[in-house]
Amino acid sequence: MTPKERYKKLKQHLSEENPVLLDVIKQYEELDKTAHALGFLTPEESYTANISWWPLISVLGTFSAGKSTFINSYLGVKVQESGNQAVDDKFTVITYGTNEKPMTLPGLALDADPRFPFYNISEEVEKVEKGEGNRVNLYLQLKTVKSDAIKGEILIDSPGFDADAQRDSILRITDHIIGMSDLVLIFFDARHPEPGAMRDTLQHLVGATVGKRDSDKILYILNQIDTTAREDNLEDVIGAWQRALSQQGLISGNFFAIYNEEVANPIEDQAVEERLRRKRDEDMEKIIGRMEGVKIERAYRISKALEDFAKEIVNDKLPLLQDSLNRWGRRVMMADIVTVALLAGGAGGLLASGIIPPSSAMIGVVYGVLIAVVLFLHFRYRKLFAKKELKRWLEKDEKIARAIKQNTKWYRPILRIWLKGWSRRAAEKLEHIMDYSKAAIRKLNDQFVSPAGELKEE
Repeated sequence: MTPKERYKKLKQHLSEENPVLLDVIKQYEELDKTAHALGFLTPEESYTANISWWPLISVLGTFSAGKSTFINSYLGVKVQESGNQAVDDKFTVITYGTNEKPMTLPGLALDADPRFPFYNISEEVEKVEKGEGNRVNLYLQLKTVKSDAIKGEILIDSPGFDADAQRDSILRITDHIIGMSDLVLIFFDARHPEPGAMRDTLQHLVGATVGKRDSDKILYILNQIDTTAREDNLEDVIGAWQRALSQQGLISGNFFAIYNEEVANPIEDQAVEERLRRKRDEDMEKIIGRMEGVKIERAYRISKALEDFAKEIVNDKLPLLQDSLNRWGRRVMMADIVTVALLAGGAGGLLASGIIPPSSAMIGVVYGVLIAVVLFLHFRYRKLFAKKELKRWLEKDEKIARAIKQNTKWYRPILRIWLKGWSRRAAEKLEHIMDYSKAAIRKLNDQFVSPAGELKEE
């Protein structure tokens, strides 16, 4: 699907779901055009592919931590199988459907549709495991369910997580959905009171996420706390898990403890039952509140991502590209100067010695040959020094390497890299996009915020 077709579909989607973002999508188009011109994106790529355009909640966690039971309860429909053993080794994308019974569709339905967060995920899988990109159905599936709770949202259920046993492709997909999600629920099992034994799993699910810019979107949920009733050691179990999480960098906040009353063990002590239920109800209210707020958060994230993408180019990519092109240009120009000096000196010597007759015709031939040789060597130098710069960046940053390749093509005037205009114009466009992103957030504020206390008309 070309970016043009992608934008057409996204505009149709936004006109129904959130018309306020229609102007934002136009700025994404401008961002893509600028990035294409600079070489940071190929003509087939788009920044819109790096974010989800539907509110997205992902559910991760360890085996038998109660993820599927939680999802079924939230939807009010049994859409996921649950049990003490691993029952599904695929990522399941759940979205609203009109059929009375849940339907299951293959992963290809996700890989080919730009509205979903796994668009072109086969390419990401292929990068880490050759040949696996064509087997995307082994990793993903799409389920539709008629539940008002999921209208206008996407919910992702993940396979049980064990970092030691996980394949690179599963880890790549896990990282992908964490980055794309508006809200991430990470479930742990209170029946395993020794979290230290899960060090690698905790490191990947917690240690790799707490440092993210938007780490507040990640909720850590200790599930099945009803199992602490017999020993009446809820605080001890919670304390053990909190210490384990703090060792991975999670200091405070976003930690919850719950259980599902429908599948809970009978609790004989009424006081213990009341205490567990109160804790569960308080934390569930907060979790559900965050889940219900993702539609608003998604609009803000889309607008903010526009600024972040543009800022990354202006502050990070463009200066590095400019430095690399300056270095390439200096090397080419120095090589040209040395070549011209040597050839001109040699030709002058031949003319002065009389080896070449000093007639105007011969002088014209000599200098014509010199110009041809200089031009030939100039383009050889361009190619040679461009390869050096490409080698320098290929492993560090693929986007900069791609931009170097585009900006050192034979038909690109070398003097332009010292003319500030070529990069200034791009920077000005990107600054305008960043300003628009802030304006879009203010428009969203106008929908939901009234500092003066004025009532919004419905």
